[in-house]
Amino acid sequence: MTTINDNYLKLKAGYLFPEIARRVNTFAQANPDAKIIRLGIGDVTEPLPAACRTAMIQAVEDMGSRNTFKGYGPEQGYAWLREKIAENDFHSRGCVVDADEIFISDGSKCDTGNILDIFGDDNTIAVTDPVYPVYVDTNVMAGHTGEVNDKGEYEGFVYLPITAENNFTAQLPTQKVDLIYLCFPNNPTGATATKEHLQAWVNYARENHSIILFDAAYEAFISDPNLPHSIYEIEGARDCAIEFRSFSKTAGFTGTRCAFTVVPKTLTGKARNGSDVELQKLWNRRQSTKFNGVSYIVQRAAEAVYSDEGKAQVKDLIRFYMDNAKMIREKLTEAGLSVYGGINAPYVWVKTPHGLSSWDFFDKLLHTANVVGTPGSGFGAAGEGYFRISAFNSRENVEEAMRRITEKFKV
Repeated sequence: MTTINDNYLKLKAGYLFPEIARRVNTFAQANPDAKIIRLGIGDVTEPLPAACRTAMIQAVEDMGSRNTFKGYGPEQGYAWLREKIAENDFHSRGCVVDADEIFISDGSKCDTGNILDIFGDDNTIAVTDPVYPVYVDTNVMAGHTGEVNDKGEYEGFVYLPITAENNFTAQLPTQKVDLIYLCFPNNPTGATATKEHLQAWVNYARENHSIILFDAAYEAFISDPNLPHSIYEIEGARDCAIEFRSFSKTAGFTGTRCAFTVVPKTLTGKARNGSDVELQKLWNRRQSTKFNGVSYIVQRAAEAVYSDEGKAQVKDLIRFYMDNAKMIREKLTEAGLSVYGGINAPYVWVKTPHGLSSWDFFDKLLHTANVVGTPGSGFGAAGEGYFRISAFNSRENVEEAMRRITEKFKV
């Protein structure tokens, strides 16, 4: 008889975003005339930058000639894209990152889960709470946890609450942990981390021989010049950190799929025999075996992000979404709600009014204002009583959503 991976049975009833979709679809079917505005899932709405579209068109033409046709590309990504990334995203900020330490992929969501392939099953894992669900669920699937309790916490994780009381920054654990997931600017709270805060984490990781898995998917939304965009701006990070980046929100590639992961050659882990092993070589082996690379056409589009035209167009995109975030913050604050984030990140984290639970507020907002957000409890126990609103939408929809919300939920 064929058996299954029983670890999947430990997962909570539904992954957060499919559960949101289920509730919205049920409501939409019962109320076909309702004009639903979706500010829940962090999907972008504005077109790809013109520079990227032009590059894709040229790349399609390349595929039409035997002389320029591309079949299988390098699993690590084309050298010309990796070199542009190293120069523009890291060298320009004083970070030491070589092009061959950069691995092009189809999404940082995928990479933050797939990275577990190169680590052992006996690591102690720390996650923030609330947390991007993929970090937790992929560890559950891999068998790194025990059962889930009534609060939604899995046995085997070290949870690091990030709350208003600690300014939504992750505090150092009091015990030794091996793998540490950090995401700044943070999804879902919109919080950021200072250089001093990240330095404390790097110091901890080096002292405890830990690895930081640093998700910087939203770094492009940072406008404060004092805040770091990369963990490699922090002294010693090359010895203890892997960084994940994405073109999805930065340049609108959510439907096009392109991202990258940085694994420094100086980064090592321990084999069972006690020897040091270079993680960069393990990740290279994993990608070469399980991944065929991102398409030539998409990588050419990503390369165009670093052209003068592409940089200007991406800057305009970021400004557009951050203007949306500013409007959300201001309107909800005017309505008397407690609001966090939305300054150096595209997410606004809202305290639910009148003592409503996160899912009760979700349902009330959907049914009375026809607006969709994301329940904070879906990101972890510490997210209960909060709600995430995304700035990724058209200006018209954001304005209308704020009008409806402030009209229905003025405190």
